[in-house]
Amino acid sequence: MTTQTLVGAAPAARPPERPNRLLLAGLVAGPLFTVVYLLEGAFRTGYHPVRQTVSELALGPGGWVQVVNFLVAGVLMLVFAAGLRGARRVLIAIWGIGLLGAGVFVTDRVGDPPTWHGQLHDLAFSLPGFAALAAVMIVDVRRRPLFSGLSAAAFITLFFVTNASAAHMGLFQRLLITVGWLWLAVLAVRSGSATAARSSR
Repeated sequence: MTTQTLVGAAPAARPPERPNRLLLAGLVAGPLFTVVYLLEGAFRTGYHPVRQTVSELALGPGGWVQVVNFLVAGVLMLVFAAGLRGARRVLIAIWGIGLLGAGVFVTDRVGDPPTWHGQLHDLAFSLPGFAALAAVMIVDVRRRPLFSGLSAAAFITLFFVTNASAAHMGLFQRLLITVGWLWLAVLAVRSGSATAARSSR
């Protein structure tokens, strides 16, 4: 009588997770957007960065540069969002759509009568975009309480200060979006590190 011993095959090892190259878009978008608007503001005759918003660079001759800047940043944010998961993916995608809309629908100059495209710029795209960016910081507080908590508090405070300060609106808005871009860059780095850590297990 022959006794057969059945030996279960060892489960196949899970292939290592590939680096998520989509996350690089989140690292590139902020510095690129910032460099472009700083250079534009520095060389635009009659433009006052302390008083005027970044969106106002899209007005007048040469305004197409800032329009393209908005569109490129929006596309990069959508690519970045595709590399994330859960609520962060959705909220950052809304931020990306807000940037695209801000480029397509040019703002009004501060103090001028509102136009339909200026209203769309502010209410349909910029406001939801900023709200989504604040929300994703708050969502991330569970993972990074100190960093995301402080970032969210600074971002929300600067948003209200920007809208309340006509004389220094441009300055406070630049601080506002710098906080946002810095937070997104750190998120991209940490998300990439988490992917690398999972692939090495």
